[in-house]
Amino acid sequence: MKTLGIIPARFKSTRLPGKPLIDILGKSMIQRVYEQAKHSKLDAVIVATDDERIVSEVHSFGGEVTMTSENHLSGTDRCIEVVETIGKEYDVIVNVQGDEPFIEAEQINQLIAAFTDLNTNIGTLAQVIDESNELQNFNKPKVRFDENEWALSFDRTIDKPFQKDTFYKHIGLYAFRSKTLKEISLLTPSPKELELKLEQWRWLENGLKIKVKKTAFDTYSVDTEEDLKKIIERFG
Repeated sequence: MKTLGIIPARFKSTRLPGKPLIDILGKSMIQRVYEQAKHSKLDAVIVATDDERIVSEVHSFGGEVTMTSENHLSGTDRCIEVVETIGKEYDVIVNVQGDEPFIEAEQINQLIAAFTDLNTNIGTLAQVIDESNELQNFNKPKVRFDENEWALSFDRTIDKPFQKDTFYKHIGLYAFRSKTLKEISLLTPSPKELELKLEQWRWLENGLKIKVKKTAFDTYSVDTEEDLKKIIERFG
């Protein structure tokens, strides 16, 4: 099984503009994500961006990068463009979030392993929520899934009493079989996707199933200045 990791990296983030180039303990965020991905079992890793400044940064540390359109609504749309233009065939495509500078390589490996099950065409990760205040954190999506690990819904907030070992936060890492990614490329944005700005709803609302694997590893995404401060304090 041949695997490709794609790291979508936009310069014009609404909450933290230019965040792929933000310095985190001596390295840009995009460099940290790239290096973590390269430590995994992925056969190749490519940054997909819409900005020449990010292209220059990736070249500066010897990474592989390709320019994509400025008009994509989601990181997955950006991945689709890369797959259509690189001229190489891969069995599984992993969309590695460009704002998680300390993502564990083992999380990527765990997601790749989910595709040994031939019924898995889309995969993602989830981690149990330990603190009640996370249920109302709009910037940290949650996921519900059934006993067979198939996703039921993705939400920004959950208005239910906190219960231990009951709720899961969504780890923003996706993987697709190449044929499924091609199917997705033909879909238009769905109502729930536009309402919540969660692209996974496009797939669910079009009848595609998403396998959700539990992970013991947390992730530390950088969406705001406060997130940046916390991550530097944690890893500094």
